[in-house]
Order: sequence, then C-alpha cells, then structure tokens
Amino acid sequence: MRTLKNPIGLSHAVVALLAGNIFFDVLLGGVETSELGADGAGTSESDAFAPADGAYALAGLVYLATIVVFIIWFHRLRNNAEVWASDLQTRTPGFAIGGWFIPFGNLWIPRSIAVEIWRASRWEPYAADAKGELTLLNSWWVCFVVGGLVDSIAGRLYEDAGTVEEWNTATFWSLAGYGLNITAAVLAILLVRRMTSMQHAKATGMIPAAQ
Repeated sequence: MRTLKNPIGLSHAVVALLAGNIFFDVLLGGVETSELGADGAGTSESDAFAPADGAYALAGLVYLATIVVFIIWFHRLRNNAEVWASDLQTRTPGFAIGGWFIPFGNLWIPRSIAVEIWRASRWEPYAADAKGELTLLNSWWVCFVVGGLVDSIAGRLYEDAGTVEEWNTATFWSLAGYGLNITAAVLAILLVRRMTSMQHAKATGMIPAAQ
C-alpha cells in the first residue's frame, strides 16, 4: 500500500536548480551574442567559445542535476497521485521516470502523466477541467519541447557551419533556444511550486487535526 510522501524539500531543490539553469542560459546567451559577426568558420564551437569552456561545463552539470532531481520530484508526486486517485492514472509510476527516456514517446508521455497528477492532486479529482486550468502546464511543456528541438537544430548548424553567415545563423538558432529554455524554466518553477502546493494542501486537509 502506497503512502503519501512530502515533496516540499525536493521542490525547493528543483526550483534552485532551475534558477541556476536560467542564470547559465543568460550568461552563455550573452557569450554567444558577443560572438555574432566573428569569423567562427573553420573552427569548432568549443574552440570559438574557449574562454567560456568552464561555464559551459558547469552549466552542463547543473542541467544534469536538474534532470535528476526534477524526475525524482515528479515520481514522488506520481506516487502521491496513486494514493488519491489511482484509477485516473493510466500509466504505472515507473513511467514517471522511464517516460522521459522513451524516444518520441517522451514528446507526450511526461505531459500526460503530469496532467493526471494535476487532476489527482486537486480537491475534486473527478471534476471536469476548468477553463484555462492547464494553461501553465501546457505552456511549460510546449516551451520545453520546442526549446529542445531548437537546441538540436542549432547544434547541427554549428557542426556544419563553414562561413561566417552560417555560423551566425547557428548562433541565432542557439539564442532562440536559450530564450525558449529560459521561458520553460520560469514556467517550470511556477509549475513545481503550484503542484507541490496542491499536494501539500490536499495532504494536510486529509489529517483531521489540521482541519
């Protein structure tokens, strides 16, 4: 039998790491902006940004840590949702972890799990969704997915860049990716705080002494 577990501590860690991602996205976006118009043709991306290599490496570590802690937080919320409305959960709790790593399936599986967690975490799990209720969740997911796709395009363009114009085009795509990722991180912070608050309020409300 599953029991409720407090997600508040994890949520604080996720928010802090997301803020770190925003910081590095702004920093590295500034670095790449300063390189616009520079002759990057014939060099690798790492060569062009050699002075900022340490920042890129640290940003990668922060991003990796964010992924790990976010998924742990997400899985905890999914387990709590099982306690409140198991019949609304169409996938097992394991998908709250594995769903992020399924090729192509990771474009929609985590979002659908998040929606089911959201519904189970509100006071009336079986009520119809209110108008605009899922706007925050959906906005975060769109920015997250599109940002990842734009980053992938930018990476390929950097690899194939042979002229200053092609290098600048890759940089513009990269900056667009930073913008989307920053927006996604801000929305993720709001979403993490909101879903954690929903679960905390519901769990507290289930304890007679706290009513």
